Amino acid sequence: MKHASFLLGIIFMCAALAACNTSKQTTVSTPSSEQGGRRMSNFQFLRQCMIGDFSSALQAQSDSDFFDIRLRMVPIWPADESTFYLYVEQAVATSMDKPYRQRIYKVIKDDNTHFTSYIYTVANPLRLAGKNGDDAIFTQLTTDSLILKDGCEVKLTLDQENMTFAGSTGDRTCPIDRSGAAWTTSKVTIDETRMISWDQGWNAEGKQVWGAVKGGYIFLKQ
Repeated sequence: MKHASFLLGIIFMCAALAACNTSKQTTVSTPSSEQGGRRMSNFQFLRQCMIGDFSSALQAQSDSDFFDIRLRMVPIWPADESTFYLYVEQAVATSMDKPYRQRIYKVIKDDNTHFTSYIYTVANPLRLAGKNGDDAIFTQLTTDSLILKDGCEVKLTLDQENMTFAGSTGDRTCPIDRSGAAWTTSKVTIDETRMISWDQGWNAEGKQVWGAVKGGYIFLKQ
């Protein structure tokens, strides 16, 4: 009788331990919601999604209408709870030392689910090519030397169910004088693993004159 009670006790103990382990496995936090043991704000999560090296190589391999483009987004200058800055450059994979687009993004928090990315250019941008945020050249660069691309800001909204940010420029608000285009539009989708960017140039009659036609470039985070 005692032997049977002892075996029964062992069985109950094993079952309890298994239940405990199962409970622990179901409460593991995901990287998207935690940072150093504390929950990130939506604004901090947006910053995390945007920072990194991205590549459209996979898309280019499967669709010849797209080029293999590399995108770098690196943080510069101190961030706070409502503003951060990024240095951004894009280059063809075979010419990484000669980016064809270089920008500074100033991203601000409008509210908990709405954010605005202001776009700036700088004089002599090639001096920044390949540089990182802690390089001395960025300590010499000041915010008052940035040139705002007025009307070209991108308004982003967070889809809280999918934790995806999406937005675009305004309608005919971003003027440009490049390859026959009078104005340009940008549509952006951002999440933890990728950024989809669709830039298009339009002439005065509203006809597309440059940029992807099928859809945006799919940049996978490396």
